[in-house]
Amino acid sequence: MPRSALRSWWLPPGTSPDASLILAARGIRAFTDGYVALLLPYYLTLLGYSAFQVGLIATATLLGSGVLTLLAGVFAYRFRMRALLTSACLLMLATGLGFAAVTDFWPLLLIAIIGTLNPSSGDVSVFSPLEQSLLSHAAASESRTALFARYSLVGHLVGALGALFAAAPGVLAHWDVLELKAATQAMFVLYGLSGLLALALYRRLAAIGSRSDATRAVPLGPSKRIVLRLAALFSLDSFAGGFAVQSLLALWLYLRFDLSVETAGTIFFWTGLLAAASFLAAPLIARRIGLINTMVFTHLPANVFCILAALMPTLPLAVLFLLLRAALSSLDVPARSSYVMAVVSPAERPAAASIAAVPRSLAAAVSPAISGFLLTITSFGWPLVVCGALKIVYDLMLLGLFRKVKPPEER
Repeated sequence: MPRSALRSWWLPPGTSPDASLILAARGIRAFTDGYVALLLPYYLTLLGYSAFQVGLIATATLLGSGVLTLLAGVFAYRFRMRALLTSACLLMLATGLGFAAVTDFWPLLLIAIIGTLNPSSGDVSVFSPLEQSLLSHAAASESRTALFARYSLVGHLVGALGALFAAAPGVLAHWDVLELKAATQAMFVLYGLSGLLALALYRRLAAIGSRSDATRAVPLGPSKRIVLRLAALFSLDSFAGGFAVQSLLALWLYLRFDLSVETAGTIFFWTGLLAAASFLAAPLIARRIGLINTMVFTHLPANVFCILAALMPTLPLAVLFLLLRAALSSLDVPARSSYVMAVVSPAERPAAASIAAVPRSLAAAVSPAISGFLLTITSFGWPLVVCGALKIVYDLMLLGLFRKVKPPEER
């Protein structure tokens, strides 16, 4: 199929060729994030660390990502997008090599803080706001939500395949190709090298060399108030989500039901697949009921399912509610990204994307450590209960504060 025909089939009308490159880079990162989120707790327990220490390292990764994302938003207007993306990719390479080579706790904690490792099934790294800003320039207003849905779809679908790939160290050890520890470390090396592949794609983007008014970033100005209010709400949602990031959710399954890495990878493959499929429905729902209503009314039942999963006495029932949660919990992701880009001016988009995304790392950075501590006390799913309850509060507050603030296409 010719490349132009593929773009017309896969991408919304009026989308620039840059979008294909951004989606490809997102897919590369999603694949490695998919298996790293599962292997991280497994690798750390293999090194002899406790659930609390695993939670601390997960917290460190989120805290470091939040700081980097904030710096990118505040100072992006001083640098070319090319320099920011190159620096992020080289940092990804260093992070993967560092986790493969270092086994002592405190150096690992330092690498987690300054690196790009992602313990979550979603994208909480410094790459996300940079890519979202570029995507918002690559599509017209009426196609923006559909393009962000494709972006989220690629992330979750390829991330689900990455979760299956988490079984690779066990397979290599079973075939006596590598010892289990060495095979797991090789997976972190592969994670780092994938940053170079993403860099090769970024360097082909037409927009990153542009200094036109449409793509030049500026600090937040007229949109500052609404972005800060959204960021405050997103901080609550992220704090809640930090109790059930994929690494900690995998750890709960290991402790509660004595699950193997291979079985956990299969479960997270299907949860990722369901989340990916839901993204295709997000633009259709948003066109009918609006972006804010889509964010709220698909999120509420997902949070109820999260609480119910923690209460289930058997693995099949717990997995059932985790699958139901996955089918609905991510419908708000493309709607949220599109909404933030819609309510600010084009020049403010890099800063808005970063500042709105920072709570996804900073506020979520505290809760994994608390979640890990709770799991050292009991294998009951208290982290899932807390996660679901706080997210319900977030949904109701978002609806109350922003239901009358419409993006341009809804006015």
